[in-house]
Amino acid sequence: MSDVPRSAVARTAKLATLPLGLAGRATLGLGKRIGGAPAAAVVTEVQQRTAEQLFRVLGELKGGAMKFGQALSVFEAALPDELARPYRAALTGLQENAPALPAASVHKSLAAAFGPHWRAKFESFTDRPAAAASIGQVHRAVWHDGRDVAVKIQYPGAGKALLGDLNQLARISRLFGMLVPGIEVKPLITELRARIAEELDYAAEAAAQSAYAKGYADDPDITVPDVVEQAGTVLVTEWLPGIPLATVIASGTQAQRDRAGTLLVRFLYSGPQRVGLLHADPHPGNFRLVPTSDDANPDEPDGWRLGVLDFGAVNRLPDGMPEAIGIALRGALAGNADEVAETLRTEGFLKPGTQLDPTAVLDYLSPLIEPLRVARFSFNREWLRRQASHLANGKNPAASLGRRLNLPPSYLLIHRVTMGGLGILCQLGATVPVRGELGAWLPGFAGE
Repeated sequence: MSDVPRSAVARTAKLATLPLGLAGRATLGLGKRIGGAPAAAVVTEVQQRTAEQLFRVLGELKGGAMKFGQALSVFEAALPDELARPYRAALTGLQENAPALPAASVHKSLAAAFGPHWRAKFESFTDRPAAAASIGQVHRAVWHDGRDVAVKIQYPGAGKALLGDLNQLARISRLFGMLVPGIEVKPLITELRARIAEELDYAAEAAAQSAYAKGYADDPDITVPDVVEQAGTVLVTEWLPGIPLATVIASGTQAQRDRAGTLLVRFLYSGPQRVGLLHADPHPGNFRLVPTSDDANPDEPDGWRLGVLDFGAVNRLPDGMPEAIGIALRGALAGNADEVAETLRTEGFLKPGTQLDPTAVLDYLSPLIEPLRVARFSFNREWLRRQASHLANGKNPAASLGRRLNLPPSYLLIHRVTMGGLGILCQLGATVPVRGELGAWLPGFAGE
């Protein structure tokens, strides 16, 4: 395979195969129906083939196309099962893998970063990538001091690819509305587009990862690999072993699911307090369950830590999470609708002059409040589907409120993390002490 296609014409043409392919398969499905094939079988086949093409194209293009697919994968849990089933395997694959760049391109990038004698940096270097993501792929290697390391190499032309893909995807966003109903695609693309420059900056990523590694250095439950070296579009970190979260979602024990879910909540909400940063890219490909010993028991929660990867997208919160979030959640939990509405208005969620029914606010926040009513809450796909259906019901006052709410820029990434985290918890089917974790880490929630 050649480098990531850099020509805007070539990438646009590739993305254009998506709506054309959908139209062709719909026509084929109609023909099969006329020929007497059962309707359910035809729909399933069309969905399956559409999923395969969709995520093959997004994966091959990498850049913004693949990043969009990864972001979309978090919301899979909210889809009706008859629609989600054909896509689940393709989505999971996109979280962990993508077609690899050829070795010659990899070597060229390493030479540009470390000079022509780049091999002296390593005792060994594996040309075949261990993982591939939206703007870079990861190779396993042994550093010159004997440490196992992960070498993250940015795809050539990734910047232009990111922006060009997301612009083109915005133009065909209605297509994804048909493929993945119930998901607001345009705001997702807009938010991804706004983060391009930061995610391309490996020096900034190295600084964020170093801050996290230092902040969690002595943590018995969460581990972040140290940064070894960074130059240009190459980032070298210590190798993090373990079980990808996508694998835990697919086949983990209930103890592993509960452990992963609990530590995910703890990591996401403790980061702003401990490091002044919020990890803002919560999808399963960025997390691992790391065994604490060689013979860790899958049914023993204490045998596993949460490993965290990829710090290219972070929200800088030097003063920690906004206290208003904790105050609003505490007020909603107590049923104090007027207090919650006033907090939202003060924080800019309501434009001046916007009128609302305070009780609709509590209904709108139900996906966040329900898990806090009990000591341990069991997340699952069906629960999330019910919540999504309830909030999408046009006759529901909460749905009308959702269309009138304004998301202040300072809350954009916090909202992304909250929704992404909920999606992962429901994919895991984890039982989690959410109330206790938020009480420990979210200012204002426990009444301090």
